[in-house]
Amino acid sequence: MRLRALLETEALGLRLLGGEDELDRTVRGVMTTDLRDPSRYLSGGELVLTGLAWRRNSADSEPFVRILAGAGVAGLAAGEAELGDIPDDLVSACVRNRLPLFAVNEDVAFATITEYVVRQVSGERAGDLAAVVDRHRRLMTSGPAGGGPDVVLDLLTTDLDLRAWVLSPTGRQIAGAGEPLAPGICSALASEHLAAVRTGRRGPHRISIQGITYSLFPIRGHGRGAGGPAVARDVRETVLSDWLLAVEADAGDWPAERLDLLQGVTQLIAVERDRRDAARTVRRRLAQEVLELVQTGAPPAEIAARLRVAAPVLLPGLGAAPHWQVVVARVDWDNGDIPGGPVAQSLLEEILVDPSVSGPEPSDRIAVAHTGDEAIALVPLPSLSGDAGEDKGPDSALHADELLATVRDPLAAGLADDGRLTLGVSAAVHSAEGLRGALEEARHARRVAAARPGRVCAAGHHELASHVLLLPFVPDDVRRAFTARLLDPLRDYDRRHRAELIPTLEAFLDCDGSWTRCATRLHLHVNTLRYRVGRIEQLTARDLSRLEDKLDFFLALRMS
Repeated sequence: MRLRALLETEALGLRLLGGEDELDRTVRGVMTTDLRDPSRYLSGGELVLTGLAWRRNSADSEPFVRILAGAGVAGLAAGEAELGDIPDDLVSACVRNRLPLFAVNEDVAFATITEYVVRQVSGERAGDLAAVVDRHRRLMTSGPAGGGPDVVLDLLTTDLDLRAWVLSPTGRQIAGAGEPLAPGICSALASEHLAAVRTGRRGPHRISIQGITYSLFPIRGHGRGAGGPAVARDVRETVLSDWLLAVEADAGDWPAERLDLLQGVTQLIAVERDRRDAARTVRRRLAQEVLELVQTGAPPAEIAARLRVAAPVLLPGLGAAPHWQVVVARVDWDNGDIPGGPVAQSLLEEILVDPSVSGPEPSDRIAVAHTGDEAIALVPLPSLSGDAGEDKGPDSALHADELLATVRDPLAAGLADDGRLTLGVSAAVHSAEGLRGALEEARHARRVAAARPGRVCAAGHHELASHVLLLPFVPDDVRRAFTARLLDPLRDYDRRHRAELIPTLEAFLDCDGSWTRCATRLHLHVNTLRYRVGRIEQLTARDLSRLEDKLDFFLALRMS
């Protein structure tokens, strides 16, 4: 807005004292100060309001005005409430420095002027930004993307002073203006958003973290490519794949115009999201072709040929992938009416991206196919080489627990009380011959994960060569009967006598039956330990010197 517009607004009670030729200056903000030197808080274009408390004598006016003029402020408005008429030395200093000067009537509060200026400036900025967003949207829907989400987020920062970030449903930052958010905050924002969507709450959703309020806007793709009509779908089909826009502001009291503007921003980012999904077609097709060859028992040479085609796409510049891993995921809904394969495919493409890496590009290295309710990822791994050039194995092999460590909370919120994600990870293989075994290994690991309680579960290949492979498949009634027969007498005795027989049993087995090591760990005399072990044997009619009885106790403790 212009200074002239302020002068023409009677409700503001402004009277011009000097600077008639400068009234076309643009006002970009407002600041109230009584500091002798407010330069550190000025960025240019402000209307400065002052009560003149900084002025002790006539010599103070010239330095104060010179500081304002040097900072590029639009004008100075001095209140008459403290001194009555504005001092002539201040008027003269403003004339010499070509700084427009206004007198503020004592009946008008500075807050009234501040509120008016902020409202007018914000409205004009929003209008300008809306035009830019609309123009940018038309460019993106008719041609190549113009810089991706970061461009429009920068516009929000520069034109509306809004910091904003685009997050994936797992809480990974895809784009942002300014400093990146801490991973814990990203996870909390994604969890809140997914929980709100699943419960049907109307957006934007608001959440306060560490005293800062964020407003969350869903970014929903068109579903059939950029520019296509929206497709009505069950929320469970998209909740685990849609991005969200997090804005550092409380949108609860925003006017409709600003909310509409943010909706336009989300639509603009959705166009970029749809373009990225379309670009995944090649990688998905490669994964599907390799999967079909593996499952139909094609010759290793034919599978190897397809892998040579896939490697340069997934690992540009490497030429060939020395190692491959297979990851299998499945999403199940309680009523079974939503196909889980496509949901698991989109979700796995995001989970396999390093959560510490921001931006959309890292996901372009993931190839995921789906068959039925199952999604299968083919993950290429570069390897480390020793000093002599020998292969020392993959340096970035995936581990089941690590994959879900940072995304478990958001995913649990999105799955709510009717969905479940299970995931299995194979060992790394270095040839086409090993790929079929890796697929079966990943599938078997996923079945182990499915036998565990919880909404989000994973298992790795290392668990398939351990007793833990067997434990999840023991029926619940057998499990309860077995553990009760062995452990309930010890628990009852511990409750009555505080004898700590269960902790003693656990430590004794962990120490492989070594009396000395176990006594040291428990800070007991060996004779005391022998007494406790004897009591355990007496209560259970078992002999802890026998391997069979040790094994039974070990399994009972694991299943309890």
